[in-house]
Amino acid sequence: MTATQNRAPTPSFVQRMSRVKPYFGRPYGLWVVVVIATIVGGTTEPLIPYLMKLLVNRGFGQHSFPLWVVPCTVIGLFALRGVTGFMAQMALTRIANSGIFKLRTEMFQKLQNAQMQLFSQQSASTLANTVVYEVQTGSNQLVYALLSLSKDGLSVVSLLVSLLLQNWKLTLIVLFLFPAVALVMKTLSARLYRITKASQTATDELAYVVEENVLAHRTIRLHGAQTSQSARFRGFSDGLRRLAMKSSAASAAMTPLTQMLGAVAVSAVVTIALWQSQDGAGNVGDFLQFVMSMLMLLAPVKHLADVANPITRGLAAVERGLQLIDEIHTEPSGSHAVERARGELQFDAITLRYADDAVPALDQINLHIAPGEIVAFVGPSGAGKTSLMNLLPRFILPTEGHILLDGVRTEDWDIQSLRNQFAMVSQDVVMLNDSVAANVALGRELDRERVAQCLEAANLSQHIASLPQGMDTLVGHNATQFSGGQRQRLAIARALYKDAPILILDEATSALDNESERLVQEALQRLMTGRTTLIVAHRISTIEHADRIVVMSGGQIVEQGPHAELVRQQGLYSRLHRLGFGEHASGLAPQVAV
Repeated sequence: MTATQNRAPTPSFVQRMSRVKPYFGRPYGLWVVVVIATIVGGTTEPLIPYLMKLLVNRGFGQHSFPLWVVPCTVIGLFALRGVTGFMAQMALTRIANSGIFKLRTEMFQKLQNAQMQLFSQQSASTLANTVVYEVQTGSNQLVYALLSLSKDGLSVVSLLVSLLLQNWKLTLIVLFLFPAVALVMKTLSARLYRITKASQTATDELAYVVEENVLAHRTIRLHGAQTSQSARFRGFSDGLRRLAMKSSAASAAMTPLTQMLGAVAVSAVVTIALWQSQDGAGNVGDFLQFVMSMLMLLAPVKHLADVANPITRGLAAVERGLQLIDEIHTEPSGSHAVERARGELQFDAITLRYADDAVPALDQINLHIAPGEIVAFVGPSGAGKTSLMNLLPRFILPTEGHILLDGVRTEDWDIQSLRNQFAMVSQDVVMLNDSVAANVALGRELDRERVAQCLEAANLSQHIASLPQGMDTLVGHNATQFSGGQRQRLAIARALYKDAPILILDEATSALDNESERLVQEALQRLMTGRTTLIVAHRISTIEHADRIVVMSGGQIVEQGPHAELVRQQGLYSRLHRLGFGEHASGLAPQVAV
């Protein structure tokens, strides 16, 4: 079967609009206002040429009505059209913004509960672009284009009815215009839709290049890669430029084509009307009304041609957000929930592969950890230590085997209740652009007194007190105004505030100087008290007082026991200990991704 045969048929315009309706179909009252205001605006269109007919036939020379009637009627008519136009636009603005809010909120909620694979499959720039930019611009384009479609569509219908009532024979010539315009719009709209989809992909690729270069700016400058990265950026940017030119060509072609078709129809009608006037049929007022109505018909027809571009672009952008909602799968969750676990862990024949044909990152891991026990995990880089830790809060899922918390499989736990049992301090500290207090109390009700206690226990209270706004100081982008040690202690304060029964320390002191490490170690000792603690570390000072040390290599447990016993065994741990752990450990075993 070919790729063409596998491709799903493109949904019709009606089917695509039905997907948007749940977000922009309410409130009904506002739509009633839009419909009434649009009908009034559209149906008053033929009154303008009719007034001109009366003015010519009965105003000049005959003076069959008072002069004040003319300005009052004209001003009143345009005032009515202005008020109804204002009401329709304001109502649609409310509908559009309400729909954007609803759609964007649903997308963000989906992201908050999405399976973890999503964030490895799509870049942060792509997701941010879809949630923030695509939905905003697409919804506004779509809603206002639909307003123009309905208003100009009614104007066309009203003017056509007026033309038919005036001279149905001449109007038949005008009607030949519409099949041709419809064919032009259908052909160019289909091309615009394909180009818009390609442009969305190209925009994502360009945004990802920018994201990579921002995040890796130090590495790029260190290796002098600015020239190659600039060339890479220019390549993607040029592809987007070419797509933009194709889109502009398709969009710009609509107006002259429809205007040319309109000019042919107008020329034919005027020629025939002048020919008929030679026989004395009709009068100047009738001719003026017909020609004005026909000329006024060109403007809404042109707008209807122009509206294809924003409708196509807007609908494609909104559909992208809807596609994201449809394709995001929520994390699986069980129903078991307790407020606080005892902290007993059991790894039962755990095997983990990151790809079906890959070497196991973890291979048949069996391990029991008692409540309150402090267990350290050591081993060469790539032994699987971090992978083992990430299995506990279900950031990744095992390929085989089960993990039990307090005798219950983690897949049977309610996912949020499970994660409430874990606090984590790692070498990669992540802070939100909020206040110090909000970062410490992340996800929980903020208690300022308790925050202060946690900062004190984390050896950070003096530094926070020296800040201009104390714990209300904004930390900035990922707390970059703090030093490495201060950020680690801020993460410890957060873990203290969470007060979870199980603590994971993943190389929490790996990149600190001696003084910073001393302060962090003191804070960690307070944090570990009374908790099941799992420590991944490269420094002997972090783990030598653990109740048990588990030595891993090649995704397997090769040794375990107290520090002194493992040193006497003269095995892998003894060699790691002699080499000082981190500096040379990576060469002692085959590399397996963690």
